[in-house]
Amino acid sequence: MTTPRLPVLDQRRAGVLLPLSALSAPLGRGGRAFVDFLAAARFSVWQVLPLGPTGADGSPYWVRSDRAGNPALLDPQEVPPPDGALEAQFLAQSQDWLPDYALFEVLSRIHGGAAFWEWPPSLRDREPAALAAARGALAEGIAQIVREQFAFTQQWDALRDYARGRGVRIFGDLPFYVAPSSAETWAHRRLFRLEAGGAPAVIGGVPPDYFSPLGQLWGNPVYDWEAMAREDFHWWRGRVAAQLQRMDLLRLDHFRGLSAYWAVPAPAQDARGGAWSAAPGHALLSRLLADFPDRPLVAEDLGDISAEVLALRDAFALPGMRVLQFAFDGDARNPHLPFRHVAASVAYTGTHDNDTTLGWYTTLPHEVRSRVDFLLDGAAGMPRELVRAALGSVATLAVIPLQDLLGLPGSARLNTPGTTVGNWSWRVPEGALTASLAAELARLNQAFGRA
Repeated sequence: MTTPRLPVLDQRRAGVLLPLSALSAPLGRGGRAFVDFLAAARFSVWQVLPLGPTGADGSPYWVRSDRAGNPALLDPQEVPPPDGALEAQFLAQSQDWLPDYALFEVLSRIHGGAAFWEWPPSLRDREPAALAAARGALAEGIAQIVREQFAFTQQWDALRDYARGRGVRIFGDLPFYVAPSSAETWAHRRLFRLEAGGAPAVIGGVPPDYFSPLGQLWGNPVYDWEAMAREDFHWWRGRVAAQLQRMDLLRLDHFRGLSAYWAVPAPAQDARGGAWSAAPGHALLSRLLADFPDRPLVAEDLGDISAEVLALRDAFALPGMRVLQFAFDGDARNPHLPFRHVAASVAYTGTHDNDTTLGWYTTLPHEVRSRVDFLLDGAAGMPRELVRAALGSVATLAVIPLQDLLGLPGSARLNTPGTTVGNWSWRVPEGALTASLAAELARLNQAFGRA
């Protein structure tokens, strides 16, 4: 089912950043309970992280499929009963991705999780006879994957309809890259810079920055942008369209990669040996905004941002991001400072890649903490004073990570960029979403014109 999008940036709004993985039964009972909390607290936006099936580390930015949903998010008590007609209709509507994904998953399992380039050459290279034989021999496992994806779609649509009924919009996130061994790279090898056997030849990341002195080496294969352009960006346009069928607003992760991307020859130990390569962002965005003229997109314009990246963002009138934790370096021109915000932006205390605000504040050097205390009204205390600064921003949308609304320390941090252990495991503490907290937050949202 395709649900029409609701406008998000049409008025001042407040939202909460929370991945579905932080809830119990997120696509059913847990998700509805959280929507109820948002509505009671007068938040009208729920920002989620990518919904795709993840690898062993749980990262939603290392997805095994762009189109599929993560079955781990299902509410097991609300899995729809078998319905052959509806499932057949769902399969027919998903022919452009589901058969490849289902077969990819089953083949991955029978090969012990090995990357597709380690499979027998006939399967690795998608020889038609080998694929046909595999579909016949593995029909039962394939059918199970299809049922999981049908259940995901049914539960997601129901949750989104429930949110809509409570006045809550869904703000999604599109990973810039896909995992090296994914249904996309296996089925569309021509669109990625791969070795002859399918392993990545060049991998993505970013150079040394705020988050890591070694840069971030993500390991994802980079795109063959010339091949993408020859096909009129069909694959990229399809992945955006698929997410906008689920979401009311979509963040384009690593937006700067549409201007130029950091490419590191594989293999590498860290990201310092890479170089910038140009990307056809203007041509791609022209096609995307012809497909979606209502511009339901936000540019993640963080990190090493050049004038060319900002010009690309502004050429298509896309709102960017302002993160208050990045504001206090002593430069009065810093665009993340509250008085430098603009209406066409989304203001945050921090993102999923930042420490919690309390963890950030308690570990600041004395000079920086003094600057924060001088520039903000310290009466509210941390993290509440940074929450108030975000809600008071002129940015049309202000989004607060739930950990900051709960006042949690750095132990509740969701992700530390440049690391692969201990991330994505935080869960909402039982009993934390109280009626009294909702009432307090509702007063804040009303006071700042965001209710």
